[in-house]
Amino acid sequence: MFSEEIKNYSWSDIEKCIYSKTESDVERALIKSNLNIDDFMALVSPAAEKYIEQMAQLSRRYTQERFGKTIQMYIPLYLTNSCTNHCVYCGFQHNNPIERVVLNEQEIEEECKAIKELGPFENILLVTGENPRVAGVDYLERAIKIANRYFSNVSIEVMPLKSEDYSRLKECGLNGVVCFQETYNMDRYKCYHPKGMKSIFDWRLNGFDRMGEAKLHKIGLGVLIGLEDWRIDVTMMALHLQYLKKRYWQTKFSINFPRIRPSKGGFQPNVIMSNKQLAQLIFAYRIFDRDLDISISTREEVKFRDNILSLGATSFSAGSKTEPGGYKTHIKALEQFEVSDQRLPVDVANSIRENGYEVVWKDWDRVFINRL
Repeated sequence: MFSEEIKNYSWSDIEKCIYSKTESDVERALIKSNLNIDDFMALVSPAAEKYIEQMAQLSRRYTQERFGKTIQMYIPLYLTNSCTNHCVYCGFQHNNPIERVVLNEQEIEEECKAIKELGPFENILLVTGENPRVAGVDYLERAIKIANRYFSNVSIEVMPLKSEDYSRLKECGLNGVVCFQETYNMDRYKCYHPKGMKSIFDWRLNGFDRMGEAKLHKIGLGVLIGLEDWRIDVTMMALHLQYLKKRYWQTKFSINFPRIRPSKGGFQPNVIMSNKQLAQLIFAYRIFDRDLDISISTREEVKFRDNILSLGATSFSAGSKTEPGGYKTHIKALEQFEVSDQRLPVDVANSIRENGYEVVWKDWDRVFINRL
């Protein structure tokens, strides 16, 4: 599993390599058809900043060649804010004195109905805090079955599970899993995750292998921007992605780069990433991997999302509520983080169309499940 593979790489060595890249290294990467990890490091290095416009045009070209002028829409549904972890940056963390909400089956159904009233969504992401006692595999199975009555494509962002649990959920209609490693810095990981199952670095890291073993249709990776040096973290994630694509080649992959947003507890990021740097990162990943689904959530502001949709992004969330039951049943519950883009889904969709792109609400159907 990747916990063994990652031992071949040194955080400090990667740091030295990235910051030693020159303009010649960047120029060489930009004319190559197939990039290696060394080329990727050049594209996320400070040396690449003066090539941002060239990277943007290349990213746009590769995205349109592979995905056309389309943006896929999805929406998250938070099922519970109950969590046994102590992540210092998260509004749901165990020590925060907040009301804990766990949606029951009727409330999940009401939330699904409320989402369908917002727009013709067919892609839903079910999200929970990490508390297996109240939101374990049995609970997730029931929630997925309910969501499948309303949506063609159901994914989850929950605690890492066993391979057999992913297989079980796949059998009841699960299509994909999103999981954030948060940071690949093993030496610093425990500082941000001092207690709970999430504090076990290898268990979380190897969760992606377990997803692959279960032959899930889609796996989503991400790091939380603001904890450690983003250039090194995203390079480690690129190494992880390469490993996963080689080993689980029948699986689709997506990637996300959430920047820390204000939340209960007041954690301040250690690293601030500018919009220009986030754009550079998106372009670098698109040039590195032309098949990758790059998702931009409502964490990002309206102007940035409108600009990036034609330059490398392939999927957008819209109308997101980050509190459990936030669409109808528990509107005043604590949100996990503040949302930047608060436009209604119809407004997001209209903006996409005004930019000359097609809004894709559905690109997957259950009829395909038994044919794969």
